[in-house]
Amino acid sequence: MDGGRTYNAVGPLRRAHIYERPGMRALIRSKSAHLVVVGGLLALSALLATPAQANSVVSTVPAVGAVLTQAPNAVSVTAATALLSDGNSLSVTDPNGVEVDDGSLTISDTTAVVGLKPLTVTGIYTVSYTLLSATDAPLTDSYTFLFNAPAVITTPTASPTPVVTHPIIPSNSASSSAAKITVLVFLGLATIVALFLVWYARLIWKQSRKARKRRTHERGQK
Repeated sequence: MDGGRTYNAVGPLRRAHIYERPGMRALIRSKSAHLVVVGGLLALSALLATPAQANSVVSTVPAVGAVLTQAPNAVSVTAATALLSDGNSLSVTDPNGVEVDDGSLTISDTTAVVGLKPLTVTGIYTVSYTLLSATDAPLTDSYTFLFNAPAVITTPTASPTPVVTHPIIPSNSASSSAAKITVLVFLGLATIVALFLVWYARLIWKQSRKARKRRTHERGQK
């Protein structure tokens, strides 16, 4: 056999002889296990590098912690991303834990809206929501607002208004004016009568004087 064939024949035998050593087999197994662990860590780091993004709330109506004196007719929560049309929830409870929303949940792009029943209890109301988005993780949270209800809630009813009539009573000023006019009239009449009596008395006195002169003259002629 030439040198090349002898090398090929002996080479495999020597490699097989090396692999059959216990120390070499353990070394090979440890390297394989190390490669598996490294591969697993790389895969885990790749998964952790792209986690699901958390959605967030942009605004709420009523606002968080708001103090209201007029009852709202609906509650809305607006998220940062568009919401799915199904799977969302939005509820409102009064201070006693009784649900006061009417269940009419509507989704419009990034906003969830639910209607409310008439609010009659004063206290803290709790808004709880779960919002689902196609690209983000579910958003579940709650917030509160304070509502001060009116002291008395009544429905006004029409009632006839009583009409009060008052008798017409002449005022004192009118009475005093009439009395003054009457007095003036009487004074005027009395003045006229007095002047007439004075004139009549002078007329009688003049006539009587003429009569005496006539008689005196007639006596003197006789």
